[in-house]
Amino acid sequence: MSAEAQAAHAGGEDGSKAYLEMSRMGMWLLLASEIMMFGAFIGVYIVLRMTIPDEVMKWCKEQLSWKIACFNTIVLILSSYTIVRAVNAVSKGNKRHCEDMMVLTAFLGLVFLGVKSYEYAGKFGHDIYPDTNVFFGAYFLMTGFHGIHVLVGVIAILWGAFYVKHTSPQRYAYVENLALYWHLVDVIWIFLFPIVYLL
Repeated sequence: MSAEAQAAHAGGEDGSKAYLEMSRMGMWLLLASEIMMFGAFIGVYIVLRMTIPDEVMKWCKEQLSWKIACFNTIVLILSSYTIVRAVNAVSKGNKRHCEDMMVLTAFLGLVFLGVKSYEYAGKFGHDIYPDTNVFFGAYFLMTGFHGIHVLVGVIAILWGAFYVKHTSPQRYAYVENLALYWHLVDVIWIFLFPIVYLL
């Protein structure tokens, strides 16, 4: 390889690293804003729960299925593993395996949304809505916003699975950023699950 070609190659690698670092920083700033938003939701929920009479709280808890929520927790944890596999694959230049793992991650996200829709349908069937009481207002707010984030993640990951075919293995920052976002979605649910369903 000539000196000019080596310099161009080194410049390309430096550019890829710079792009990776800048996009990673941008994603971390986005994640920080999301953490603050959900942190505020959880804080308000804890304060409001203290105002609910015990008998009302007991009835509210009886309307929730921790088993369904536990299943959804397992689904999201498994999806975190598959998106890690996707990042590992694309960093090694294995686009096909990365694409497969991203599609599988999106599928698991859709499973989560399907189960959550079933849970919502059960509440609506028993005439339980966000205006039923403070508890269910907070429940629908937090789980609803989380569900929207899951849906956005599913759409972005499916788009990424298509895009990964048309880019160089060195510029895999978007896959890593999608993984960071998806991990945040998982972590938020891991906090919501015990707070809403178990405590």
